[in-house]
Amino acid sequence: MRNRVYLDWNATTPLRAEARRAMLAAWDLVGNPSSVHAEGREARRLVEEARAALAVAVGALPRNVVFTSAGTEANALALSPGLRRSSGGPVERLLVSAVEHASVLAGGRFPAERVSPIPVTRSGVVDLDHLTSLLGDGAPALVSVMAANNETGALQPVAEIARIVHEAGGLLHVDAIQALGKIPFEINAIGADLATFSAHKVGGPKGVGALVVAEGLTGLEPLLRGGGQELNRRAGTENVAGIAGFGAAVKAALQTLSEDAEQMATLRIRLENGIRAIDGATIFSNEVTRLPNTVLFTAPGLKAETAVIGFDLEGIAVSSGSACSSGKVQPSHVLSAMGYDPAVAQGAVRLSLGWSTELEDINRALEAWRKLGNTLLKS
Repeated sequence: MRNRVYLDWNATTPLRAEARRAMLAAWDLVGNPSSVHAEGREARRLVEEARAALAVAVGALPRNVVFTSAGTEANALALSPGLRRSSGGPVERLLVSAVEHASVLAGGRFPAERVSPIPVTRSGVVDLDHLTSLLGDGAPALVSVMAANNETGALQPVAEIARIVHEAGGLLHVDAIQALGKIPFEINAIGADLATFSAHKVGGPKGVGALVVAEGLTGLEPLLRGGGQELNRRAGTENVAGIAGFGAAVKAALQTLSEDAEQMATLRIRLENGIRAIDGATIFSNEVTRLPNTVLFTAPGLKAETAVIGFDLEGIAVSSGSACSSGKVQPSHVLSAMGYDPAVAQGAVRLSLGWSTELEDINRALEAWRKLGNTLLKS
């Protein structure tokens, strides 16, 4: 039996060998990282090394990195009313782009009546004119946008968004979970005030995330209260092994970032050319800059659930979009926000590549697509 091909890297990535080794070493430690004895200090060392690794990767200071249980918790922690810089007042409302992850669309700790969506263009990019208008119509706002969309791969103009937000007296949160390890991302270079990350999207373990806060930002209220862990920003004994794996994965990703991105982009082009060989096939957000690894497509009459099952039976793991909906195959809210008809959204299939994806994997996927296209799209 032929080996399976994994093309669902945006949902989760394989555990990197470096992360596995770091976690195995951490599991052998007995100390609590808050303890002052030698065992505790050794556990603390691993946590702080990982904190420094992530800080270096995203251009932040280690003291501004807060580890959490997941990207979802990191997003919820970031969306906190009362955030402020020394030169401005606290944010009182939340503006989120209509294509955000469910954990951001939920609004964090902002009351529902103080959360407003930001429309996006047909390509899935934030409508900057609408954003400017929304910012000028009310109290100071926290704006939350993705650096890169998890379904289409479309990149947002985050530096330009940051300029618009700051000129209006607001703050910017960037969900950079899909960006880390695929494209360069530095919080200060783009002007973000907060950024969130997830270990399992970059070759680390599931169940670890991080919030990075820009220097000088105050008013972040903890979600979890109790002990003084994570510089009083997130109570609870740290997941030492998971955090160590996160740090090791980030280091490994940065070492080959350029080479991996170039390889994935080359394979993505081949994949897209093959997909378009089926008449009427559409690649979403093809007009804008995207992640080098992501393809979201459809074809007339295609049903995502049937296609995902068909690929799976051919030994290819793909998805219908976000993997954060309890395994359900449902219409993409991202495509709906982009103005596509629900029937089109129901037929969207996502293929996402990773650092170990090879040409043979792409050829296998295209072979499966030709077979499925001839079967599923017959008139």
